[in-house]
Amino acid sequence: MNAVSPVESLVTDHLDLWTAALKRKSTAGRGSSSKVELYGIKKLRELILELAVRGLLVSQDPDDEPASELLKKIAAEKTKLIKAGKIKKDKPLPAISDEVVPFVAPHGWKWARIAEIGYDFGQKTPDADFTYIDVGAIDNRLGLIDCPATLLAEDAPSRARKLVSRGTVIYSTVRPYLLNVAIVQKDFDPEPIASTAFAVVHPFEGVVSGYVYRYLRSPSFVAYVESVQAGIAYPAINDRQFFSGLIPLPPTAEQHRIVAKVDELMVLCDQLEQQTDASLGAHQTLVETLLSALTSAADHAQFTSAWLRIAGHFNMLFTTEESIAQLKQTILQLAVMGKLVAQDPNDEPASELLKKIAAEKTKLVKEGKIKKEKSLPPINREELPHYIPEGWAYERFGRLAIIERGGSPRPIQSFLTDQPDGLNWIKIGDTDIGGKYITTTKEKITKEGLAKTRMVYPGDFLLTNSMSFGRPYITKIEGCIHDGWLRISPAEQVDKNYLYLLLSSPYIVKSFTESAAGAVVQNLNSDKVREVLILLPPLAEQHRIVVKVDELMALCDQLKSRFSDAQTTQFHLADALVEQAIG
Repeated sequence: MNAVSPVESLVTDHLDLWTAALKRKSTAGRGSSSKVELYGIKKLRELILELAVRGLLVSQDPDDEPASELLKKIAAEKTKLIKAGKIKKDKPLPAISDEVVPFVAPHGWKWARIAEIGYDFGQKTPDADFTYIDVGAIDNRLGLIDCPATLLAEDAPSRARKLVSRGTVIYSTVRPYLLNVAIVQKDFDPEPIASTAFAVVHPFEGVVSGYVYRYLRSPSFVAYVESVQAGIAYPAINDRQFFSGLIPLPPTAEQHRIVAKVDELMVLCDQLEQQTDASLGAHQTLVETLLSALTSAADHAQFTSAWLRIAGHFNMLFTTEESIAQLKQTILQLAVMGKLVAQDPNDEPASELLKKIAAEKTKLVKEGKIKKEKSLPPINREELPHYIPEGWAYERFGRLAIIERGGSPRPIQSFLTDQPDGLNWIKIGDTDIGGKYITTTKEKITKEGLAKTRMVYPGDFLLTNSMSFGRPYITKIEGCIHDGWLRISPAEQVDKNYLYLLLSSPYIVKSFTESAAGAVVQNLNSDKVREVLILLPPLAEQHRIVVKVDELMALCDQLKSRFSDAQTTQFHLADALVEQAIG
């Protein structure tokens, strides 16, 4: 039986850590997408590469011809190629001292500059049909050329210049953090020509392309590139910086063993990744199914049964950021469906509340304080939900609030002002992505611009029209809004905190999405928003719902905090394990 190597033990003995350390990348706003990064497995892949290039992945064989002899043969081959005019003579590079090497290479290895272990074939302007290899043709996951274009000479981009051949390693020097590195794995027909965005290394005999490729992706070389690259938005390194980079060179036989072992362990990582993805997917499906049973329950008995299924496995279900976020959304959905708190028969029913709202609106119209609104379509029986809680009522949103779109004076630059008497100009950038209120603005406009825009007042709701689609905010200041906002001024008989919960709920998100218009950019139509059907609780129940939601959201935040703390610990453990292995 073969003994398990220390590296394989490192993988198998810490499976829980590698698979449990997850990071979530997310973008804020309605309809935002999020993606889990398998941080632990990513660190494991990096560790395998780093151990490989430090000589810690496979054992050294004293019978291997040392790399010092390989470098002598390379020097002789290079001299021969220069004399034959096949390659140009390199500019001299600084000698490699012990002070500049990042770590001590194993016995039989030798440090070299990348320029010493490979060469390029020069450049040419395409004069016939050619296979064009640009950055877009790289499969940076597999390190292969994937579907390069075949172009006519007259269609050649100005960057199509660098000659490559089978076995050549190409490295994108623009945005190198993307690791667009690949081996030209076959003979392309017609002739392959690569973009000048690549540094080209064709290894000398005895230097294995697969080893060079894996070193260029290792944390050691990544750290070197980060130390010399220039630029922020589009960082890059030049060819001289690339070819001046150091590479630890093992004997040829050991290079082959390293490549084979790395590939073997990467297959293990692939399997771990697939199993983790499948497990996360199954977990998420289970959470969605159980939470959906709560919101779709037809009566109290079904609701109780659905809740007991969740409560019995709560600590197993809500163990990811996404599951906790879904729990929050379910709480909001249950709140606006009347399933979160019990109904009280002593509450004044919402039907009476609607009468008061209608009477107040009629009074304001007669006093000239608001305009008479457009008529709203009657409510069809088909629109009504199957379950309407006792004491609740349903009504069009436009009868509960004034809903108007903002306006934009153009060109806006001519209306902006620094004067203290200017009007607050409320923009999307003035909101706090995770917040609830708008309290200040960065810009002001002149009073002359007021005729082309719309005033809002403290207590008004603002609904984003397209960016962060449908997200509600409550303004605490007076100001003007552009046409990227909808102003919602609710009746006094509606609890503003309840309305905020309603506008944040999945029910409203779905209703707004269905009413949105626009072929390219979806926009909220104010008339359609006015037609959205709202289930309204008694005012006393609105207050109780707000208290209960706040209480449950605080518990969710505690759950998320504990989860985040656990994740941070797992990240630190993964990093510490990597440091320990390399050290």
